[in-house]
Amino acid sequence: MEWRASHILVKDRSLAEDLLRRVKQGAQFESLAREFSACPSKSQGGDLGWFGPGKMAAPFESAVKGLSPGSVGSVVQTQFGYHIIKCTGRKE
Repeated sequence: MEWRASHILVKDRSLAEDLLRRVKQGAQFESLAREFSACPSKSQGGDLGWFGPGKMAAPFESAVKGLSPGSVGSVVQTQFGYHIIKCTGRKE
C-alpha cells in the first residue's frame, strides 16, 4: 500500500486548529500550506509525494491510513509539531 498526502506543519496547536477550521470552511489547503507550513514541502503546497509504510512518523502514517483521497483529517501531533493532513492518493 502507498499513500500520497499533503500537509501543513506548524509548531502551535491552536494555530493548527485554526487552520483546520479554515480548510473545513473552504479555504484552499495549498495556499494555507504555502503561507503557514514550517516544512520545506510548503513550496509545493504541502505535497509530500507518494510514500509507503514506515516512511513517515507513526502518528502521521496512522492518520493517513484512515483518510480517503481528498479528505482532510484532524490535527495530528508528531515530534515535528502539529500536522493538518490531506490524503491526495492511495494505491494498492
